Amino acid sequence: MKTLYTIKIFGKVQGVFFRMETKEKADELGITGLVRNEPDNSLFIEAQGEEKDLKIFIDWCRKGPKHAKVESLDMEKGIMKEYQSFEITHL
Repeated sequence: MKTLYTIKIFGKVQGVFFRMETKEKADELGITGLVRNEPDNSLFIEAQGEEKDLKIFIDWCRKGPKHAKVESLDMEKGIMKEYQSFEITHL
C-alpha cells in the first residue's frame, strides 16, 4: 500500500548535493514527491511510495550524502498526492 511521508531534515544539508542525491535515491526506489531547501537551512521532502521502499529511503535520508551532517529528521504521514515523479523544487 502506498503512503506519503512529510520529512524535514536539519543539520548541514544545504550545499552538499543533498537534493540531487535524494532525487537519485527516490528514482532508484520508485518513490515520487519532491525535495526543496527551506529558508531555515533545513530540507523539506514529501515522499510517496510503497512502505518497504520508503523505509529504505528514510534510512538513507538519516545519513544523507557524503558531505552532509544530519542532526535530526522529523517525519509524519501525510495525505496522498498525485505525484508522477520525484522533483527538486524551489520556494
